[in-house]
Amino acid sequence: MTPTAPTPSPLPGSASTPVPARTLRDDAVGVLARAGVPDPEVDAELLLAHVLGVGRGRVQALIVMDAEVDGADVERMRAFVERRAAREPLQHITGRAPFRSLELNVGPGVFVPRPETEQVAQFAIDALRAVPSPEPVGVDLGTGSGAIALALATEVPHARIYAVENSPEAYIWARRNIDEVGATNLTPVFIDLADALPQLDGTVDVVISNPPYVPDDAIPRDPEVRLHDPHAALYGGPDGLDVVRTISRVAQRLLRPGGTLVLEHGELQGAAIRDLLTADGWRAAATHRDLTTRDRATTALR
Repeated sequence: MTPTAPTPSPLPGSASTPVPARTLRDDAVGVLARAGVPDPEVDAELLLAHVLGVGRGRVQALIVMDAEVDGADVERMRAFVERRAAREPLQHITGRAPFRSLELNVGPGVFVPRPETEQVAQFAIDALRAVPSPEPVGVDLGTGSGAIALALATEVPHARIYAVENSPEAYIWARRNIDEVGATNLTPVFIDLADALPQLDGTVDVVISNPPYVPDDAIPRDPEVRLHDPHAALYGGPDGLDVVRTISRVAQRLLRPGGTLVLEHGELQGAAIRDLLTADGWRAAATHRDLTTRDRATTALR
């Protein structure tokens, strides 16, 4: 049974009545807080920034200056706050998600990139930069919005990057982001990752993936994830590692000797993934913590 969203309190103002930016922000914070939205002040200011077409810093300046927001924008803000209070992801409302130095297009049908994945991408970026070849090769298996692949392509511009995706909806988002960024060294490939890129066998320097790793019987707590992220991007079989097993085999086929594999995973899966990779013949499997000290990524060498 789908949970009933809380009915938010109305925001002040009307289509013809300006409202002080501070009042609009504070009332939105109250609505979002009552709906259980994490960080309601941040979301309220980001929603108002989206309405006004400015950055969050400008919104904060308008609040300090006691500036008013005109009635039409108040109405738009009301609609966006109601959607967020119903726990629709903020990024679906704004249509954008930050990732490292990028602003990506996202929406229904694609996994919203998370801040913790930015650090995971750094492992692949560092590995690519360390390759002595004038054109190192990187592969992102299950690229989703293209976030990781675009980070690699833009931050290691002399590398050649391939972004593999088999969801039609996600692939459309990835293509849109690749076209918008204009990353000419990035090639999107629509194919199941199990069959990806046989023409590159034994030549790839880095393989990275943020695969689905939630066990099938584990229900994500956050409604934004549970109700809005694609199930295919979340669930990875009974223990969450079905896709990881496939990636281990595919990456061994793709990587050159000494090449690097980077996997994002859940905080309780590091030991199981190290054991899995070691049993498959990988060397130097190591798990790394994120900024919250939770296990977040495992790397290994071919």
